[in-house]
Order: sequence, then structure tokens, then C-alpha cells
Amino acid sequence: MDKYQVIVIGGGPGGYLAAERAGHAGFKTMVIEKEHFGGVCLNEGCVPSKSFLYSAKVYDYAKHAADYGVSVKIDGGVDQNFVVDRKNGVVKTLVSGVKGQLKKAKVTMLDAEAKIIGRGEGGYVVEANGTQYLAERLIIATGSMPVVPPITGLKENIASGTVMTNREILDLRTIPSTLAIIGGGVIGLEMASYFSSVGSKVVVVEMMNKIAGPTDAEISSILQKSLEAKGVNFRLGAKVTAVEADGVVYEKDGKTEKVKADKILLSIGRRAVTQGFGLETLGVNVERGAIVTDDFMRTNVANVYAVGDVNGKVMLAHTAYREAEVAVNTMLGKRDRMRYNVIPSVVYTNPEIGSVGETEDSAKAKGLDVKVLKLSLMYSGRYVAENKDLSGICKLVVNKKTNTLVGAHVIGSYASEFIVAVSALVDLEVDVEVIKKLVFPHPTVCEIIRETIWSE
Repeated sequence: MDKYQVIVIGGGPGGYLAAERAGHAGFKTMVIEKEHFGGVCLNEGCVPSKSFLYSAKVYDYAKHAADYGVSVKIDGGVDQNFVVDRKNGVVKTLVSGVKGQLKKAKVTMLDAEAKIIGRGEGGYVVEANGTQYLAERLIIATGSMPVVPPITGLKENIASGTVMTNREILDLRTIPSTLAIIGGGVIGLEMASYFSSVGSKVVVVEMMNKIAGPTDAEISSILQKSLEAKGVNFRLGAKVTAVEADGVVYEKDGKTEKVKADKILLSIGRRAVTQGFGLETLGVNVERGAIVTDDFMRTNVANVYAVGDVNGKVMLAHTAYREAEVAVNTMLGKRDRMRYNVIPSVVYTNPEIGSVGETEDSAKAKGLDVKVLKLSLMYSGRYVAENKDLSGICKLVVNKKTNTLVGAHVIGSYASEFIVAVSALVDLEVDVEVIKKLVFPHPTVCEIIRETIWSE
């Protein structure tokens, strides 16, 4: 039986980076992936959706070029076939890059379905393609899958192709005249932004009374108004009760209503994949459908780690990357741990949202004495120069006791690119008086951080 020091099950962001880091650290490493290396993120999520959204952004620029003194003639709108083909090319390039990095790290890559057989002498037995391997250490990185609730007619319409998940919609080669989206979270909003831009009549049906989940309420309200101005219709506080071949039935304020649609996107969340690969043979602790891990990515079973969506903590690719590094560092005996309070999140709509840390409400719920500094992005020269919609704002949440940032929330252009700088300020607990002395390049949108700090 071939023996490896590390076997990783799952080749998504957490899995492939864990394998790469382990390989570079000198461990004999294998990563096993049953579908596509790169996982959901590279193949069906983060990257392909951004390819779509950039096409929409270019189209929006063209449609509104006259606002900036540019004359553009648009002939025929968006070529959805080209958009999908371009997306596929982007995915192919990046997946090739992932495999190249793994090869460079001397990692064995196996395209197969892995199954944990149980414990063996000196490790754990994993079977793939009819061959058994012994792993001294296991990293579980099996990811997540879309939640499919028991809604009347849902499974039947998924089977017929009327209802799509994030996987199918990113291969859709025709632009539907009408699109109903079940769920007003990040995936739903990004697809609403894309398809409304390219010509679909979009309705988002969301059970909560606000969109964008835990995003700051004022920020999500601004995004909602911006999307509504582009034609997206929202049904908030609406519970979906049935899915039919021509639309979505929901209850709102005691009344039953229906949104008719040619196509329906199901995007109400994801659940960890913890079944079907023999995890139960090891006695790994699973709660609420996710593997339980500590801040060092350890499970309750020695030398078994879990990274990425499968542990259910923060289902974001960049979280998985960092968890992968922490897991390998823990194996190496290095001091490292996850700090989930400083993981940034982004909604890649147009305008973008960048957030990190506490909102005012979450801070107060934890008993923190905070103050909120808020400023319009109109105080950023570059933002004003480049945007017609000037509704963007920056909100900073400051702990009064320590005089440090504990949260930041921005809606506007480039928010996704500079939220990492604010994450560092939160993580390092930099005093506000020190932040005031930092020099930001001018003119940039990120200057709004400095301006907001000084706005008090």
C-alpha cells in the first residue's frame, strides 16, 4: 500500500492550496478530486461569475458612455454565447494554473472519487480508483453543495431545467426574458445584477426583510435601491411555498402571490458535504451538518483536519485558503490560528460592497461600546470623477474603549480591492490616531477610509 504523509480529499480552494503548501513543506502529498480541480470556486462560482459580471460592467459602461462624453454605438446587445465561451476560457486558464502549481510542489493529483475505509497501521486508509493508500494525516476539503429545501415542485423543476443552481446558470447560453431568483444573498444578487444588466426582467424573492444577509442594513438598503434603479424587483419578507413550470409561488403578509418567469435560480445557501466518502468510519464530530474544527483546523480525531466549506464556519474561498495554511502550519508545529473576525467579504454587484468585522448592530449585540463614523463617497475625488451614481458610503465601527476599528463597510467602486487594507487595520488592532497618520495615494477611492476617520 502506497503511503503518503498527507492526503487531501477535495481539490477546491482549501484542498488544492493545502496540498500545495504541504508539498512545498516537504510532505509527500496526494490530493484527490472527483470532479474538477479548482472546485466550485474556479469552475462554478467565484471566478466564472466574475467573468459574467465584468461583461455586464463593460456593457453598462457602453450603454452609459454618453454620461462621460463618449459616443458609442451598441449593435445587438450582449452575445451570451460569447460570454459563456469567454468564461470557460478563463476557467480553463486558471485550473491549468492550479495544476501547474501542484505539480511544482511535487503533489500527486488523482482524478477520482475518494472513500475513507478506516484506520490503518500508522494512519488512515483511503481508496480511490480501486487502489488503497495510507495517509499519516488527512485533510478533508469536500466543500459544499446548494441547499435544496422541500418546496413543492422544486425537485421536479430542477430535473426539467426550469430551475437552476449556480452551476447551471453560469452555462446558460440564452438570456431569459424573465428570471425569478429565490434568495437575496450574494449569489442571487450577483446574478440579479448580471441578468438585469443584459436584458432580463429580474425578480428576487427573499424570506428576510432585507437583502445581502448579514451585511450592514444601511449598506444593503443602498444596494437594493441601486439595483431597483436598474430594473430589479424585490419581494422581501416573502416565503416561497411552491415552484411551478412558469414561476414561483410565495406568501407575503398573509397573501399568496406568484412571480411568473421563464427561468428560476435557486440560491438560498449551501450545505457542507460530509456524507458519501466514509467520514463516519473515523468518528469525526459533525454538528449541524458540518465538521467541527478548532482554530487550528483540527477535528476531534488526531491528524485529521477539515478546511473550507465542509467545516461550515465562513463559506468563502479566501477563508478556505487561509484555513489550508493554518492546517499545514499546525502539522509543522508552527504557531498559527484562524481569526474569523477579520475575514473580509465582498458582494461583486455594481456597485460593489466590501465588508469586514462587526456592524453596529452585531457589535452592540456582543456588548461592545462602539461609535460609528460614516461618510459619503462623494468625499473621494476619484469616486466622483468616475461615477454618475454617487450614493456610495463608508461606515467604520470603532471600539470606544480601545479606540481601534472593529468593523468597516463600504459600498462603491473598488470596494473589493481595498477592503483588505481595512481588514489588516482591524486584525492588527491599529489605534485610530495611528490610522490618521497613514498616507493614502491621491486621488483614490480608498482615501475614503482616511476621510471617514477624520470626519468625527
